Amino acid sequence: MNLVDSHCHLDHKQFAGDIAGVLRRAADAGVNYVLTIGTGEGPNDLDCALRIATQYPGVFATTGIHPHDASKADAASFEWMRTLSHEEKILAIGEIGLDYHYDFSPRETQSQVFCEQLKIAREAAKPVIIHTREAWDDTLHILREQWHSRPGILHCFTGTPQQALEAVEMGFYIGFGGVLTFPKSADVREAARTVPADRLLLETDAPYLAPVPHRGKRNEPAFTAITAAKLAQVRECSVEHIAEQTTRNFRALFHLPHPKLNGYTEDSHGDR
Repeated sequence: MNLVDSHCHLDHKQFAGDIAGVLRRAADAGVNYVLTIGTGEGPNDLDCALRIATQYPGVFATTGIHPHDASKADAASFEWMRTLSHEEKILAIGEIGLDYHYDFSPRETQSQVFCEQLKIAREAAKPVIIHTREAWDDTLHILREQWHSRPGILHCFTGTPQQALEAVEMGFYIGFGGVLTFPKSADVREAARTVPADRLLLETDAPYLAPVPHRGKRNEPAFTAITAAKLAQVRECSVEHIAEQTTRNFRALFHLPHPKLNGYTEDSHGDR
């Protein structure tokens, strides 16, 4: 199988000293592309994913300010992001958006920082990766005003089928992760049945949200295969079909070539 983990956090301290092992296990599970998210510890750590991605041909990166850290952003943060956005291995700006569950940053500040990052993504002609939690209406309102059907990913989808279709109509791909396997996630599974095949993506959000039967443990990219199997069950098709479709979708979104199997070794050549 050729799988893609479209969203993980390889810079997380839980992976310290184990990234090579994590990627070996991912390759053994058929995961041949990994997109690691560059929000890190906040605006002073915007190159955290890029530092990892430069070491491994099958790993790509993003850069972005998470809504939790919006109050820490300043003009220098945005200028650095603009510079990073032109790096070849930076595929997208993200994860960015709104989070009203914790309100670690004031909502008005979250909105301002979200809008500024959408501007940077437009300038760089890069897709965006969206985080939204308990802020659906405001997130969609901003995207309708400022994104205008440009490409992106709605990551770690936990909403309703109708919300998924709203995002698809706006041009987004929908990322499904370990939540798909949780017993109480009936709405998410129904959304996964509803989303058009050419807009489906797999992700882990590792080290968070490990799928059943690993729930409560450290998640990692190899577990993409578990979510792929669940998505195949939900959509009543083969896991090979899900792997082929979601990998094709990822490659189409980011204009990537066909993945090279087991392409994570540090001494291998770049695959772009």
